[in-house]
Amino acid sequence: MLRLAVKRGFSGVPLGIFISYIITVIISVAIGDGYYHPVVPALADQFGSEINAVVFQAVMAGFQGAAAGAASVIWNLERWSLAKQGGIYFIVLAAITFPTAYLAHWIQRTAAGVLLYIAGFVVIYVIICTINYVVWRAQIKKINSKMPQKLMIL
Repeated sequence: MLRLAVKRGFSGVPLGIFISYIITVIISVAIGDGYYHPVVPALADQFGSEINAVVFQAVMAGFQGAAAGAASVIWNLERWSLAKQGGIYFIVLAAITFPTAYLAHWIQRTAAGVLLYIAGFVVIYVIICTINYVVWRAQIKKINSKMPQKLMIL
């Protein structure tokens, strides 16, 4: 299991950086001023230049991707219930994502900003879990439809 976690952790680094990059592109398009905004101004101010802030953000996104990738082995623990896997994975992701978001100034450093971030994180997690559930359920039904009635899983 440790070997799998390390392998997934290493593959998570470029994925985390890629996702972070895509988010900056989406935000830049949403701002709509014709410029690319790789980091928030507060992060650039903190690091003294935009390039230093971009490097920091890339490292943090890579770390976040590595940690999320390594933590994904939780889904391989078949002796745990799906609810336990989902709950533990949620806690691990929150413990990884919140400090990254805070340090990179992705959230406002106020009580309201933190609460808004947490609410958004929960909503996104629930949406992703629901989509995964629907997809897996459809795949199981498809498999079951090809099996004799006695052997059906659901």
